[in-house]
Amino acid sequence: MTCIIVEDEPLALRILESYIQKVLTLDLQACFRDALKAWEYLQQNEVDLLFLDINMPDLNGIQLLNALPQPPMVIFTTAYAQYAVESYQLNAVDYLLKPIAFDRFLQAVQKASKRISQVEQLSTQPSQSQPDFCFIKSGVKRIKVKIADILYVKAEGNYVSYITNDQKILSLDNFANVTKRLPEPQFVRVHKSYLVAIVHIDVLQKAFIRIGRERIPIGRAYRVTFFDRMGEFGGE
Repeated sequence: MTCIIVEDEPLALRILESYIQKVLTLDLQACFRDALKAWEYLQQNEVDLLFLDINMPDLNGIQLLNALPQPPMVIFTTAYAQYAVESYQLNAVDYLLKPIAFDRFLQAVQKASKRISQVEQLSTQPSQSQPDFCFIKSGVKRIKVKIADILYVKAEGNYVSYITNDQKILSLDNFANVTKRLPEPQFVRVHKSYLVAIVHIDVLQKAFIRIGRERIPIGRAYRVTFFDRMGEFGGE
């Protein structure tokens, strides 16, 4: 798990650094004594886990967490017990009171590892019925998306982009996996680089379709199959 430390006390920071170095499953990316600088770092970088002090000047730990649109998992590290209830309302993995013993630190890290494993199992677990959502891996995150919200999927080199009305999710993936993830009755391949949701097609012509403002070509190799499918909907 990649992680960072946000801690303004030098001694506590050194202790956390030494603990992390002992745990092979943790990869420390950066340390910050200023919560605002940590916030700036997290705008450009993704991490799995945040070791976060609460009482800090200018921006405290809880304010930092609330300022992140998609915060990583967090383990709070503080000398004050009164924030425990609020931390769990923020879905914190754990709440460590200083001075932090190494065995207690390990327990918190194990909880974080277990949480990641549960998310991975949910994203790959087979189901008797087709779910109405999927988890798309983007960087270190897995983003839950309703299948009905996906307009189309576009290949971009070694990546694919999932396009919805309000976001674009870039994933290191290939079309073989995409077509397994998205149900065939609802999606159709129209080009080597495009898989589209039939329900979201706005304009249909001989050589292209349009979804919203996106003009999507229909590849020669896919035309017969595609127009046969569209004939089922009166689109012949």
